[in-house]
Amino acid sequence: MISPRKSYEPGHQRKFLVVIDETPERDRAVVYAARRAEHTGGKLTLLYVISPGEFQHWLGVETIMREEKEEEAAATLSRFVDRARAVAKVDPETVIREGARAEEIRNLIDEDVDIAILVLAAGTGSDGPGPLVTSVVSASSGFHIPVTIVPGDLSDEDIGGLA
Repeated sequence: MISPRKSYEPGHQRKFLVVIDETPERDRAVVYAARRAEHTGGKLTLLYVISPGEFQHWLGVETIMREEKEEEAAATLSRFVDRARAVAKVDPETVIREGARAEEIRNLIDEDVDIAILVLAAGTGSDGPGPLVTSVVSASSGFHIPVTIVPGDLSDEDIGGLA
């Protein structure tokens, strides 16, 4: 069942969702979403998804590996919170999930009725738009919100002019 968006109802604010992954273009998505949130009175949500397959070891090792991945996720998110604050007057919220990336994006969108736009950035290499864009576009019918794809080669100034 599709959760209706409530971002324009009293007491709610439209949220821009950015998935923080390992690709260099993630910065372009953060800058664009932060500036759009600032200019439209919205909020910014940064999501980091830890792959569950990384912990299939003995119990003691699994616990240590999970803690290390959670610390890495928190540190990475902290860097992008700082980046968003440096380019816009926003105070991003952060979410860490464990699971399949597309499924966790969909779950968060379903759970948070204020998320109205998913912002991604396309890769600039010859390998195509990047793994996240490719996976999200192929699964986008399950998200039920617009997906904005920012060209990965835009400068901060270019993004500022668009956002």
